[in-house]
Amino acid sequence: MNALALKVPPVAQVIITAAAMYGVSKMVPALTFSLNGSTALAVGLGMMGMSLGVMGVTQFRKAQTTPNPQALEKVSSLVTSGIYGYSRNPMYLGLVLILLGWAFYLSHFLSFVLLPVFILYMTRLQIQPEEQMMARKFGKTYQAYLNKVRRWI
Repeated sequence: MNALALKVPPVAQVIITAAAMYGVSKMVPALTFSLNGSTALAVGLGMMGMSLGVMGVTQFRKAQTTPNPQALEKVSSLVTSGIYGYSRNPMYLGLVLILLGWAFYLSHFLSFVLLPVFILYMTRLQIQPEEQMMARKFGKTYQAYLNKVRRWI
């Protein structure tokens, strides 16, 4: 496993990415663009992202298991219903939508370039280690879930 795996909490990674997006938008102002309705789009995406996160946490609470990705040893059940029937990682998908909304709010091309970097980071250093632990803990049940529901959308 990578030494950075599971080290930076996802919310901290979002804050770091959002700050980097803001930073590049100020460092290279020539790459700013104008899009009518970008603020409304940003707010809408942010709200969708927050909603996905809340739905994910709610499903974990209903199952009486931890939503904390830094406490994987406390996972007590495999959640496959509700929003988890559509995405294995709705909370992380929600974070991507929040960052996408931020990128539209900033209206800067380089802000969008940082989104795939965030997705790759989350996939490699957060999601894949979580999946390895879940496979060990839940075996064939988890494998069946992997075959049925996609990682992101």
